Amino acid sequence: MNEKLEMKSEEWKIGGKYLSSRLLIGSALYPSPASMEEAIKVSEAQIVTVSLRRQAAGKGGGNAFWEIIKSLNIEVLPNTAGSHSAKEAITTAQMARELFGTNWVKLEVIGDQYNLQPDPFETVKAAEILVKEGFEVFPYTTDDLVVAKRLADVGCKIIMPWGSMIGSGKGLMNPDNLLAIRKQFPDLQLVIDAGIGKPSHAIQAMELGYDGVLLNSAIALAQDPVKMADAFKVAVKAGRLGYEAGMMPEREFASPSTPTVGTPFWHQWNEEKS
Repeated sequence: MNEKLEMKSEEWKIGGKYLSSRLLIGSALYPSPASMEEAIKVSEAQIVTVSLRRQAAGKGGGNAFWEIIKSLNIEVLPNTAGSHSAKEAITTAQMARELFGTNWVKLEVIGDQYNLQPDPFETVKAAEILVKEGFEVFPYTTDDLVVAKRLADVGCKIIMPWGSMIGSGKGLMNPDNLLAIRKQFPDLQLVIDAGIGKPSHAIQAMELGYDGVLLNSAIALAQDPVKMADAFKVAVKAGRLGYEAGMMPEREFASPSTPTVGTPFWHQWNEEKS
């Protein structure tokens, strides 16, 4: 039974590609390029997010960074981080497609600089245009069911609601909202993006039935990024297996795990009472 569950957990198709890992990992904020490389390797993630702005920031540093990413031999998911309008995000996506040679793009259009909340209007507008241009759009959004519906309506096959604010580490602020999105879109690939701070948060996300978890700060800013990458690798697998196994329902009352009826103690107590 366990072998079947393990095989099932490895069967994941996203963006037209079959992958075994459901952990997506970021490439920013690490204390050194070496720690980034080792953490990504240990995590066994098969998708790494890369900012076009970071790649183009400097010829020497950018090229060295890109060489490390290429050496990992995993899927690259360019993002439009830093965009504040649909027009800006679309231009960044088009540049990323040429630079990285992929039609995948993490669509990120920030509407508020304080909490880095995505702009739902500009995000949907950009998503619609990018889908028509042949992009496989991974839109970052809030846990808003209506926004998720609008993104699905314009052709997004993948939606990435936040757990909480980017870099906050607060985990899943509104699990009921996230569960409602999961139930509403059983056939879409749903990935929790942002706010994950602990391995237990990743487990919770996967137990809700989400298809994957995307995180960066929780690993990169840990005292030991490599060890934390290993922890998240195990957490995502555990959460998915728990979801597939079918967890017991919560109860409002106690239920003994060991029956007492039929044991010698029970008969003795019953006879003395009578």
